Amino acid sequence: MYRGLTRRDFIKTASMAALAMAVPVEVFAADKTDADLVVYGKIFTSENNKIVEAFAVKDGKFVYVGNKAGAQAFIKKGKTEIIDYTGKGLVMPSCGNGHAHYLSAYAVQSFGTMIAFEDDVNKFLTEIVPSTVKKARETGAKVVYGMGWEFQTFKNNMPTRQQLDAICSDIPMYFADEENHKSLVNTILLVKAGVMAEDGTVLKKGDDIRGGEIVMGSDGTPTGFLKEQASTYVRSFLDNESLFSVDMAKATLSKVQEKLLSEGYTMYLDGYSSYFFNDVYYQAAQQFEKSGDMHFVLGFTYEIDSWMDINEKLSKAAEVKKFNSSQVKANWIKLFMDGTVESGTGFIDPVYLDGHQGIVNWTEEEITDITRKANANGVTMHIHALGNAGVNRVVNAYINGGKPDMRNTIVHLRNVNEPDYKRMADNNIYVTSGMIWHHNADEIAEELKTKLPGKMAYEGYPMKSFFDNGIPVSFHTDYPALSNSPDDPFGIMEISLTGVCYFEGGKTWWAEELITREQALTALTINCAKQMFLENERGSIKAGKYADFLLVNKDVLTCPVTEIHTAKPAATYFEGKKVFAM
Repeated sequence: MYRGLTRRDFIKTASMAALAMAVPVEVFAADKTDADLVVYGKIFTSENNKIVEAFAVKDGKFVYVGNKAGAQAFIKKGKTEIIDYTGKGLVMPSCGNGHAHYLSAYAVQSFGTMIAFEDDVNKFLTEIVPSTVKKARETGAKVVYGMGWEFQTFKNNMPTRQQLDAICSDIPMYFADEENHKSLVNTILLVKAGVMAEDGTVLKKGDDIRGGEIVMGSDGTPTGFLKEQASTYVRSFLDNESLFSVDMAKATLSKVQEKLLSEGYTMYLDGYSSYFFNDVYYQAAQQFEKSGDMHFVLGFTYEIDSWMDINEKLSKAAEVKKFNSSQVKANWIKLFMDGTVESGTGFIDPVYLDGHQGIVNWTEEEITDITRKANANGVTMHIHALGNAGVNRVVNAYINGGKPDMRNTIVHLRNVNEPDYKRMADNNIYVTSGMIWHHNADEIAEELKTKLPGKMAYEGYPMKSFFDNGIPVSFHTDYPALSNSPDDPFGIMEISLTGVCYFEGGKTWWAEELITREQALTALTINCAKQMFLENERGSIKAGKYADFLLVNKDVLTCPVTEIHTAKPAATYFEGKKVFAM
């Protein structure tokens, strides 16, 4: 049930509301001028859910938005291209992804190996690792690198450093899981990172690396399995300068752009832009834009981990703002407050049923101080927090140390204490979240009941409550985390309306938190623009804004709800130019 409505009634009501607003009223107009492009159709503007009949584009910007008759005045024969999309689907603003990791994931593909969601431990050890080592030896690489193994598949038979050593003991080996919260490494990398000495003496163990865990074996030595900040700490000892160059970063950016445009994204905030502990991506993006080949807006986050020199990194995060331009925005600091609730490292209250509380990386005082210093330097906070205790700590820090106009953001938010909704709204705290995680299969849902207290097991990842409380919320996919998940806007949209992943089925998760079609499109468009401080330029169809829009091959406002995921961009436009077509 959806607050007293059946799902069919809920869908019907939302659809009728959308149609009721489809009145062709002239809502915006600039001075009349010869247009380069005029588009007719059912157009969702993301301006208070208004639907119009037409718009006109000149020099890359919307110059008219309103009815068909009004748009015709902007047409000059032989000059103006006309697209009549009436009855073919929906025209809408192009989308934004408020948090993902395309840059690191696509980088790994260029020098390492991506592990498939379904790959098990046996395949990992007998096929994947040996082939990755072979590739490294053939290319003279100084690192054996991979990403994507799935914790739920590996957890009962976790590979050890000794097993990895048997395959390769002379080149540092690092295999990140799909979420990038855990890793598997061989002995030589542990030695290089100062976790072990060459003679096997243990130098760091357990929680000696702040915010992380070095998993220990029955023999009293590290197993090679690292969690949270212990994983990022050890990764920092790889030869990152040789691992990934500026030229490789430019080639990777081109591939990422192709992916984004094909799915309808022209705004993207990367979740860990200093992944290689340098500024290669910042340099590459600057060069990519200057070439004239960049067709999206890229936001960068500079990650600071709890084991780092905080003041040094705060200074660096402010320094990279020098790369800012119209399409490159280096304005955010990324922190991890905790891990993930599903894996037992999210920071929750009450505690897990086995008595532990998760991993928390920062005190409230530290986050407050970092926020104060960052905001004073014009840098916005972007903090990963999933457990309700972690979310509460970030909210407190933002209120006590932050500036509301800096739009400090919390990412993911699996559980939220009820009073914190209002506090977020009152202090202009932004949220980027993913209903995409409501697709957990039934067996995972049952397993969580054995680990998490009370309603926390099945009430995770709110969405409607953010809208109800007036909290600015955008969608994200967190790609490649949960790599078997939909990554496109309309796959996410369907899940946000049904609470079910279309290729898994299963029971609806937390139906009370499902949202409307218009709310989903708002989270995908104008709210992402607001999160990235772009709302005066992009994110909606309005005269004076850049003409970033999609021709969608299905009307996702009225089609059957279970068909929304089949919608695709027939074309993606950026600043008035077609940059992708099916």
